[in-house]
Amino acid sequence: MGLLKGLKDSISRATDRLFSEQEPKRIGIYGPPNAGKTTLANRIARDWTGDAIGTESHIPHETRRARRKEGVEIERNGKSVTIDIVDTPGVTTKVDYEEFTGEMEEDDAIRRSREATEGVAEAMHWLREDVDGVIYVLDSAEDPITQVNTMLIGIIESRDLPVLIFANKIDLDDSSVKRIEDAFPQHKTVPLSAKEGDNMDEVYENIAEYFG
Repeated sequence: MGLLKGLKDSISRATDRLFSEQEPKRIGIYGPPNAGKTTLANRIARDWTGDAIGTESHIPHETRRARRKEGVEIERNGKSVTIDIVDTPGVTTKVDYEEFTGEMEEDDAIRRSREATEGVAEAMHWLREDVDGVIYVLDSAEDPITQVNTMLIGIIESRDLPVLIFANKIDLDDSSVKRIEDAFPQHKTVPLSAKEGDNMDEVYENIAEYFG
């Protein structure tokens, strides 16, 4: 019996490695606009592949289409995982073109708002159909209790997806990681600054553990 069990375990481990190599896990990076999702996606991609994913901007809804970086292998403390990063547009309940008019001409603002609305729909499609896990990025200087955050976390939980909450922008004076931990105590919260690269070791340890 011991020999048979050992053989079964060996086959199981080999099969797990085979499917792990063939099918990287699709990890969606979600959150509200301007939480730092693309900054984080670029940080991860550069650290492990040398390439960026998308353009970063202080203007909301810079990312208006989902962008994907495939085959990102992350290793920490003996654990490893290969993921496809899906950087999704910021999700909001309403996109108003007037929020862009201070940065661009009205026609460009209207086009941007229309594209941003389409991007929200695309992000929701990915969440419901095409991701294996979620990195949920929040601006730790902002109140996390919003309709959008509550809705998205609820959808993630209903799909029983593994999720890590990243409390971004800890370099800001108004940052409060505890506020996010208190808002979503059922999930692991990891503090970081994607812009400055602060606490990225813990970020990678958690990615390798949770998604690997």
